[in-house]
Amino acid sequence: MAVRQADVVLVGGGVMSATLGMMLRQLDPSLDIVMVERLDHVAHESTDGWNNAGTGHAGYCELNYTPETDDGDVAIERALKINASFEVSLQFWSHLVEQGMLPEPKSFINRTPHQSFVWGEDGVKFLKRRHEKLSAHHLFREMEYTKSPRDLEEWMPLVVNNRDPMQKVAATRIKHGSDVDFGSLTRSMVEFLETTPNFELMLSSPVHYLAKRDNGRWKVRVKNQKTGELTKLEAGFVFLGAGGGALPMLQKSNIDESKGYGGFPVSGQWLVCQKPEIVQQHYSKVYGKAPIGAPPMSVPHLDTRIINGEPALLFGPFAGFTTRFLKQGSVFDLFGSVRSANLRPMLSVSRTNMDLTRYLIGEVFQSHSDRVASLRNYFPDAREEDWRLQDAGQRVQIIKKSPEGGGKLEFGTEIVAAKDGTLAALLGASPGASTAVQAMIDVIQRCFPERMESSEWQERMKVMVPSYGQSLVDDEQLLKKVRERTLSTLKLS
Repeated sequence: MAVRQADVVLVGGGVMSATLGMMLRQLDPSLDIVMVERLDHVAHESTDGWNNAGTGHAGYCELNYTPETDDGDVAIERALKINASFEVSLQFWSHLVEQGMLPEPKSFINRTPHQSFVWGEDGVKFLKRRHEKLSAHHLFREMEYTKSPRDLEEWMPLVVNNRDPMQKVAATRIKHGSDVDFGSLTRSMVEFLETTPNFELMLSSPVHYLAKRDNGRWKVRVKNQKTGELTKLEAGFVFLGAGGGALPMLQKSNIDESKGYGGFPVSGQWLVCQKPEIVQQHYSKVYGKAPIGAPPMSVPHLDTRIINGEPALLFGPFAGFTTRFLKQGSVFDLFGSVRSANLRPMLSVSRTNMDLTRYLIGEVFQSHSDRVASLRNYFPDAREEDWRLQDAGQRVQIIKKSPEGGGKLEFGTEIVAAKDGTLAALLGASPGASTAVQAMIDVIQRCFPERMESSEWQERMKVMVPSYGQSLVDDEQLLKKVRERTLSTLKLS
């Protein structure tokens, strides 16, 4: 059987692989790129619009990105980093729109105010301090804060109508927040890649074998689920961007850097309302504080969503325990990921996170009435019959070996790369897709260091991302220039 030679193999047809493919195509149009996807179309797992929050995660409204410190202060460093990373994504998408590589912005991104809402004396005190610290920084200078009933009636009418007038409440708002349909965005990027030379998309083709040859190149075998045809690929670089499926394949690679990693899978569900008379009354993303014991991905929010062009309201997510790593995966995924190198960290995490486990199991057994009761914290007039339950995507949180030899559960994203730069994988969940561009820049810098140092690649990267190599956190004038362009181009202003 002939071996299909390629420069790059992208495993997974989601937003990460598509973003990396688009960037590499512009850095070097001659690269031969193959994308392999286990399903019969791209962007149908974590990237699909129904399977993620769709929030352009910029730290504007997500309270878990600004944790309260032991002394009662608020830490904002993570929010600053995430905001700057999202600005990088906006620059790249703006470039693609300007070059005609993406369709009209409204097909994948829409202006949607980002708001935080809290109640109770402690919640109000926390939000006020959060606003004080964030709005003092140029990245968040446009953030508004209010306790005014009149303002709240304007900002979030569904949330405050018929609420107890004696309840202490407060909110913040950034008007230029966004709702992103990452599924539509990814499908558009892949459609463009298919029009370019030296690109091949292989659908219904899961990876069955992954190993490194003595010559430093990677052997990848995929089998078409519909025809049974086996294809042998060989590539100089492999990227594992398969969401929850990335960890098992990283383990197959057997690179030293993969040792000790485990995964903690979490499922999710939304309450969905598509009744126009209700949907039209709410146009924002309203985030609250997560219940005690809940994972960060379970921060409750009432969202305006536009998925495949259709508006809806979503509330959730409601988390649950699962042993699948993918929505269309196997119940044996978790057990199959256990290795001698990660057994101790995984057992350690299971012992030290019993509150989380109990919370997730409790979520599974909630009734529809229970879920709507949670919704009424954000929409007091919600009726059970107006909302249906929709399964969201699977998330696999990272379990890492701690310095003490035990394990630590991580809730961010992490790039794991071979020391020779021939393979990289993206693990983890939030903030995920919103920071895909910055994550893929990191992959390119780590895996193509010599080419990235060349003047040609430097110049091309700065065309795609004008702020490349500079700090949006530190440079206020640069942010102003960048943000004016992106908000205009993507029609978010």
